[in-house]
Amino acid sequence: MNKLSIKTILFLNYFLFAILLNSVGTVILQMQQNFDISKSSASVLEGFKDLPIAICSFLLASFLPKIGLKRAMMIALALVTVMCFIMPFSNGFWYFKLLFCVVGISFALIKISVFTTIGLISKDEKEHSSIMGYLEGFFMVGVLVGNILFSLFIDDANSRSRTWLNTYWLLGTISLISFIFMFFIKFNEEDAKSNTSDLKEDVKNSIGLFNLRRVLYFLGCAFLFVLVEQSFQTWTPTFYKEILKLPTSMAVQAGAVLAGAFALGRFLSGFFSRKFRWIYVVSFCIIGFALSIILVLPLTKNINFDQNVSWFNAPLAVYIFPLMGIFLAPIYPSINSVILASVPKYLQSSMSGLIVVFSAIGGTLGSMVTGVIFQRFGGSHAFYLSFIPLMLLLFFVIMMNRQTNTAKKSK
Repeated sequence: MNKLSIKTILFLNYFLFAILLNSVGTVILQMQQNFDISKSSASVLEGFKDLPIAICSFLLASFLPKIGLKRAMMIALALVTVMCFIMPFSNGFWYFKLLFCVVGISFALIKISVFTTIGLISKDEKEHSSIMGYLEGFFMVGVLVGNILFSLFIDDANSRSRTWLNTYWLLGTISLISFIFMFFIKFNEEDAKSNTSDLKEDVKNSIGLFNLRRVLYFLGCAFLFVLVEQSFQTWTPTFYKEILKLPTSMAVQAGAVLAGAFALGRFLSGFFSRKFRWIYVVSFCIIGFALSIILVLPLTKNINFDQNVSWFNAPLAVYIFPLMGIFLAPIYPSINSVILASVPKYLQSSMSGLIVVFSAIGGTLGSMVTGVIFQRFGGSHAFYLSFIPLMLLLFFVIMMNRQTNTAKKSK
């Protein structure tokens, strides 16, 4: 089993889906301009993406290893390739609902397969945590590249222009290449399968995860984290366009800066996870992000821009706001790695499914609630309200750490 080849394809798959999933912020902004869709209506795209992720993960997680991890990833890539090559011809809002539905289903297959595969190729808990951190970091590199790609195809001179749809030709080509690469990869999936071939028993084992307190606290962590993360990622372009009054291309590129901050934070988590206990890293990041909101958001008020504003002459606040992502980024891979490493390998597919389900629900609610508050009260109020889930997240993280330590001592 060639670990380098396997890691390469996992990273490539995550890179592609990072672009597709997190393009929702750009698409929401373009839907408002191309099709005169309101903010609250456009925010449902997050639901069309996340609810299929949740439903598909719930239905498939327990027996995905029987289908085959490689086969599942190939199915996902095939679906996305076809959809991407259709999108340049789209002329209605429903096309984008269908796109994100397909992307959601495909990502459920990809994420469960990827998380399970990491468990197969990791020799210990530290390596597992490190790979997870770097993988999630590469995911954010994909988000960064995706925002830049879409911004390059946007016509600032004509808000009704649909030239940005040509980005999907490139994304379809990347997906096709990944599919071909995946076809020739070989790896042993046997350890991911349970000793029984009984689907009923597999489902029973999966449900049994809810009996573990550390799993329940973790699911609360995953839900709350993604609720905060998606609200920032999805609505940053609109915040820059409507609150800061920047050009559309710069608003989309601001999403790329945020993604770059996330990538840096997650690469750093891959490094620090080998040096410090995860609870210290995660607690520091939650508190650091909360403080950065207090310090940075006031700086974005009452800013006046020159008509020829660009990244070379913009005020400091324009750069600082997305850099807050450095604090938020390490949390997700850290808590995921801890919970996955704490369950047997044959249950990691089921655990991955639960991760995806609760993350998807959190992402949907985060984006939709932020969209409604943004429309009624303004962007700053929407982001300030993230204090509530952040404080709850800190509580759940502390309780999860206690239960994980208790479980280790009982072994």
